[in-house]
Amino acid sequence: MELGLKGKVAVVTGGSEGVGKATALRLAQEGAKVAICARRDDVLQATAAEIRAATGADVLALVIDIAKQGDPERLIAETVKRFGRLDILVNNAGREASSPFDTVDDEAWHADLDLKLFGAIRAIRAAMPHLRASGAGRIINLTHVGAKTPRARSVPTSVTRAAGIALTKALSKELAEHKILVNTVCVGLIWSGQWERRRKEQAPQESPAEFEKWVMANRLGGTGVPLGRMGRSEEVGDLIAFLVSERGSYITGAAINVDGGISNAT
Repeated sequence: MELGLKGKVAVVTGGSEGVGKATALRLAQEGAKVAICARRDDVLQATAAEIRAATGADVLALVIDIAKQGDPERLIAETVKRFGRLDILVNNAGREASSPFDTVDDEAWHADLDLKLFGAIRAIRAAMPHLRASGAGRIINLTHVGAKTPRARSVPTSVTRAAGIALTKALSKELAEHKILVNTVCVGLIWSGQWERRRKEQAPQESPAEFEKWVMANRLGGTGVPLGRMGRSEEVGDLIAFLVSERGSYITGAAINVDGGISNAT
């Protein structure tokens, strides 16, 4: 399927591994020019080199802390300086932070809000003039199914991700007149670099498959995933590529679950 992304310019935050890396790779395969950012320069540069080698795409890699005021703005400015335009913004940066409510102090709340909510807000604000100029701008905010159906001991992530869904829906209405589509992809259990690092730290004797089974059983209170496995980053990347493409031109304000059937919420 031709997605019509050739020549488009995309920014993907948290693009060095996991969903961000898979999304950047998929967009590059479709002919887009891609800017990725992360905090770890070695991992970031390795990912950029991998995407270039696999696709021949022009890839800009920037060391950015999306939670730091001024960095999201610098990311957008450097991207436009390099490529001359911006058509797509994928706000993917984030990490899981789930604890019992009475153990989460103000510092942890502020850190999670800065990373997952204000990082996206600042990036969107900086990107807005360029997305308007594009005439077919796209914003994707990565959130979590737990934002729709929070479980116990899930803060601050469930709350900050719920704010991300609300931000998405509000902006989808406000920006429609500018032909900017805004959607959120709500992920469930997706195997990524974060889970692989946890496996090595917590259970290095277990294979990835064994650890995956343990994660599904323990993260979901023993209920498991209806499809019987964790998702893969590439599956999320494929959906994002469709949503930002010409093929997804009538979809905005949607909060789409990619969770193997975990959540009953739409």
